[in-house]
Amino acid sequence: MRLIDWYIGRYVLRATGLALFVLVALFVFITFVDDLDTVGRGDYTLGHAVAYVILIIPRLAFSAFPVATLIGSLVGLGTLAANSELTVLRASGVSPRRITSAVMKTGAVLMIAALVIGEWVAPQGERLAEERRSLAIDKRLSLKTGYGLWIRDGESFVNVGQVLPGNRMQDIYIYDFDARRRLRIATHASAAVYADGKWMLEHVRQSEIGPEGVTQRSYEALAWHLSFAPELVEVVVVKPERLSALGLYKYLNYLKANDLDTAYYEYALWRKLVYPLATGVMIFLAIPLVLGKLRSASIGPRLVVGVLAGVGFHILQQVAGQAGVVYGISPVLSATAPTALFFAVAVVMMRRVR
Repeated sequence: MRLIDWYIGRYVLRATGLALFVLVALFVFITFVDDLDTVGRGDYTLGHAVAYVILIIPRLAFSAFPVATLIGSLVGLGTLAANSELTVLRASGVSPRRITSAVMKTGAVLMIAALVIGEWVAPQGERLAEERRSLAIDKRLSLKTGYGLWIRDGESFVNVGQVLPGNRMQDIYIYDFDARRRLRIATHASAAVYADGKWMLEHVRQSEIGPEGVTQRSYEALAWHLSFAPELVEVVVVKPERLSALGLYKYLNYLKANDLDTAYYEYALWRKLVYPLATGVMIFLAIPLVLGKLRSASIGPRLVVGVLAGVGFHILQQVAGQAGVVYGISPVLSATAPTALFFAVAVVMMRRVR
């Protein structure tokens, strides 16, 4: 029986690997072409664009996993069916349930691979890619470290604790130096908001160092003349779907502690958790398709069915996510509904397999 598991699994893994390679290559090309618009901004060159695309390959692979596994399973099992090997197995007394078990063991391996890539490999590559891209676009940015984002603006050095969507920054330290590199003013603000063409600091504490000592001031709001434009804020904001599940969880706690909107981030967290399961569901869906209506079909129809089902799943995910955020639907429901629907369809189809 282990021989059957290995034999079927080898076909599924090989076809899935090929499908994943083709899809990632397509995504890489599209991303690279799209990123060419950024070439020329600051010191961002064609070489930077190539490096950026290479570093985000794990994230692209993670995004393509469910579709790749569906196409790979259809092609792999379809090859066995075309060679009459599945027919021989059935004639030898191997039940559809046993074949399903063999395929899903391979599916478990692919689900673990998706989890590892999505939780550890992809976020690290994404972080490094965004840091290098940001630095190349604007040299005033320094590396985003555990102590926040550092910006140089003329003779001032700025440390931002958190960069948030919506042109907002929080926990800001501003150090103004004179021409002789001596600290002149140290400022701390709880937040900064870009509105009406300028930055406004909120809840400001300021210390000015002069010949007679240190003078301290406090302001509820203070205009901030910073050349760091909002579009550069967007450059350094990492999109929630590109964070790890642990990173999203920590960021959610931060948003809740500051009474900020968490709906989209909650959806992103649950989608991240469900995504490896979606990989398994897609493999499960391929089994009744091959054992049923596509048993005698050529590779062309199987590819068409796989691509259409994968695109349908992706569109359904996007619609469910946006609808959940706009209409206040539970993030758990929005994230799990597409996967649950495809699983239900697979179960119904599986019951018709004889």
